[in-house]
Amino acid sequence: MKKNIVFIFICIAISFVWIGCKEKKIHLGNEIRFDKEENIRYGNHPEQVLDLYIPDQKNNQQKEVFIMIHGGGWRGGNKSQLTFFTLSMMQKFRDHIFINMNYRLASATQYGIPNQMNDIQSVVSYIKKKLNYTPKLILLGNSAGGHLSMLYAYHFDADKKVKAVVNIVGPADLSDRSFTSYEDYSFVAKHLVDPTTLPQKIAPVNFASPVHWITEGVPPTLSYYGKKDHVIPLTQKKILDSVLRKNNVIHQSYEFSGGHLDWDKDRNDDFLIDKIEKFMQLLDKK
Repeated sequence: MKKNIVFIFICIAISFVWIGCKEKKIHLGNEIRFDKEENIRYGNHPEQVLDLYIPDQKNNQQKEVFIMIHGGGWRGGNKSQLTFFTLSMMQKFRDHIFINMNYRLASATQYGIPNQMNDIQSVVSYIKKKLNYTPKLILLGNSAGGHLSMLYAYHFDADKKVKAVVNIVGPADLSDRSFTSYEDYSFVAKHLVDPTTLPQKIAPVNFASPVHWITEGVPPTLSYYGKKDHVIPLTQKKILDSVLRKNNVIHQSYEFSGGHLDWDKDRNDDFLIDKIEKFMQLLDKK
């Protein structure tokens, strides 16, 4: 996939219609064209911005929406980390709308949850208003973004419009002993969840664990984990698969060679995109 990145950037560079403006047209080859609006504000906080890609097609068909959610340990990173992968996905899913979003980062003085859940909901509300219909959603995130994708889909999606989750190296069970060796685990335990928002008798790490909220009604999930990942151990994959299986949730999971940051390297991204395509085709037949 990386061999296509230079080509993609060349295509983008030569296909800008309004240089210097927020709205642009990009051409990804093979008659694949998208309208792009970047750094759209969906809230009042500086970090509440998103990039929007809408297929340049003249029809009234209601399109599904991929929401891309970056990683960074809940307190770092930004949407630019998923730009390459988003463009690659657009080549395969040319009839879908894509949102690549930032969210409010956690810190010692600002909790990640519920803020980050509220930010995803705000993005959903934004796109509903933008499109003038309520689209089906596919949440795709890596690392912390994978965790947020699962947590929102399994527990916070009040409208039940999440069609599927693509979880890339995301922690699913924050109470897993193998995960407690994560170098920032103390931050996760103390600053990820606002304790004043918790229901009684539930620990923050349990509330923030996607597996805690899995029932038969949660969306189908595709997961991707690294065999040599020292940040998110393979025990997370095993736990997630087990709970999804017990609840009869449609799911698939795969492993790639390499560590936490290698999921989009050395053809790992090609493999993943191919599996996402087949997974979505499977769901469309249901």
